[in-house]
Amino acid sequence: MLEVNKIYQGDCRVIMKLISDKSIDMVLTSPPYDNLRSYNGSIEWGEYVWKPVIETLYRICKDGGVVVWVVGDSTIKGSETGTSFKQALYAKEVGFNIHDTMIYAKNNPIPLTHNRYEQQFEYMFIFSKGKPKTFNPIKVLCKTAGSKNNHKSEKHYENSHSMRKRNKDVIVNKYKYLYNIWFMTTGTGSRVEHNAPFPEQLAYNHIISWSNKKDIVLDPFAGSGTTGAICKKLERDFILIEKEPKYMEVIEKRLKKVE
Repeated sequence: MLEVNKIYQGDCRVIMKLISDKSIDMVLTSPPYDNLRSYNGSIEWGEYVWKPVIETLYRICKDGGVVVWVVGDSTIKGSETGTSFKQALYAKEVGFNIHDTMIYAKNNPIPLTHNRYEQQFEYMFIFSKGKPKTFNPIKVLCKTAGSKNNHKSEKHYENSHSMRKRNKDVIVNKYKYLYNIWFMTTGTGSRVEHNAPFPEQLAYNHIISWSNKKDIVLDPFAGSGTTGAICKKLERDFILIEKEPKYMEVIEKRLKKVE
C-alpha cells in the first residue's frame, strides 16, 4: 500500500498497482478529457488508457466507496465524442453504480465562435461501489422555510383495489439538500500554475459529502493538487498521482501553504 499524504510522480496505471484492494474511501479526479488536455502530448487518453484506470479504481475502492469523475467531451468534425458517457457506462459495466449524474456549471465559461450554444458545463459522475457508505449532504436555506403547505393527493394502483389518500399540512423545513447542479466560477480560490484546475469549492463540496475525517482520498490525475489541498484542510488523508513532472513542484508548494 502506498503511503498516505504523499505525491507520486508517474503513470497512474502503474502506480495504482501498488494500492491494496478495497483500501480507498473516495476518489476525486478530473481526467484529461479526450484530446482537450494532452499536456504537450505527454498524456494519451484512448479507451486502452481509461478502461484500465476505471477497472483499477473499482478494485481499490472500499465497498461503499465513491468515485467523483469530472469530465467533458471534445467536439470532432462537428460532433461531440460522447466519451464521458462511454466512461460512465463502462464504470457500470465493471461493477460501479452510477449513483448520480451531476453538473458543474461555470459562471464564466470561455466564449467560442461556432454554430451552437456556448458550452457552460461539465459532468460530475458519482460512481459508487454498492450503496455509498458516507453521505454528508450539504444543505441550504429554504426560501419558504416555516410556511405551511397542504399535501393532498389520491392515488389508484392499476390492477389493485388498494388506494392511497393523503390530506395533511406540511411545514417547510428550514434547510433542504443542495441541488445536483453546482454553479461555480472558474479560476477562483487560489492562483495555480495549471491550465485546467477545478474550483476549490467543487473539491470541498465533494470531499465533505462523500468522506469523513481520516478517510483516504485518491486523485490519480492530481494536476495542480486541488484534491490534496482541500483534503489537508478537511483532515482527510490523501494520495496524489501526477504524470507531468512540472506539476510536482506546483503541488508541493501548494500543500505547504495549507494551514
